Amino acid sequence: MPLLKTPAIVLKSRKWGDADRIVTFFTLKHGKVRGVARGARRMKSRFGSSLEPFVHCDLVLFEKPGDTLYRVSQTDIRHAFISLRDSLETIAGAARLANLAGAVTADGDAVPRVFHTLLEGFRAIGDSKDPGLTAALYELEILRFAGYLPHLDRCNTCQRRASGGTWFFSPRAGGTVCAACARREPVRCPAVSPACLAFFRQVLRMDPARLSRLKATASQRHELREVIELYVDCVAGRRMPRMHGFPGEGRVSSRPGRVGEMVAAERQPAYRSGAATYV
Repeated sequence: MPLLKTPAIVLKSRKWGDADRIVTFFTLKHGKVRGVARGARRMKSRFGSSLEPFVHCDLVLFEKPGDTLYRVSQTDIRHAFISLRDSLETIAGAARLANLAGAVTADGDAVPRVFHTLLEGFRAIGDSKDPGLTAALYELEILRFAGYLPHLDRCNTCQRRASGGTWFFSPRAGGTVCAACARREPVRCPAVSPACLAFFRQVLRMDPARLSRLKATASQRHELREVIELYVDCVAGRRMPRMHGFPGEGRVSSRPGRVGEMVAAERQPAYRSGAATYV
């Protein structure tokens, strides 16, 4: 019975049996793994709060031959990220990062840069005065290191170089498309202004550790949020929980169950009109 030791981040957990939990971790050495924590729901459990979402811990697992689930033997907290639980906006932002990391990586596939970006994203969201924007920027970094970097320098359908004027973002094409190609896209393609494109490109060029220093106007935040949410849905293959909590733009639309568990809104039909599509 092999023993595995690795730094890990708790992505989510669910009840199992009378007193156990099945926990999904994103680990540094072994990627995404799932394990059974026996007795985790008992009052005097040895795991304490170490299996709460977003917790960074040192994890010890036992691997049983022929079993897809590991046995969680020990968890020692490195960082609990308590500040993420201070508001609904920070909970929602951290949950989006955790959900995305779990959606774009395969079980057992170690992606150290995604692991470190997830940690840095949690720290930045907890310290940010604009957690919605910060979460969106770190979602881009997770997509980048998972191999889904959007291409913004040309039309990704006809290959025409991007220039002035209005461009559109196609989540299916993985980047910008011109107006003519946007009309032929089978998915929703929101318009992206030159200012938003310039901000987008700056984000992709920056060191991830400096992303929290970026400031965006209200219109840029709105465009970025719309584009990133559509692209994340396309890459993940499902509609992810929405976060409408950027300053001056309303509230978080996803409702929390337990801390870190988000409930997604139902999909709304899209209607196309010319080059633009509306939901």
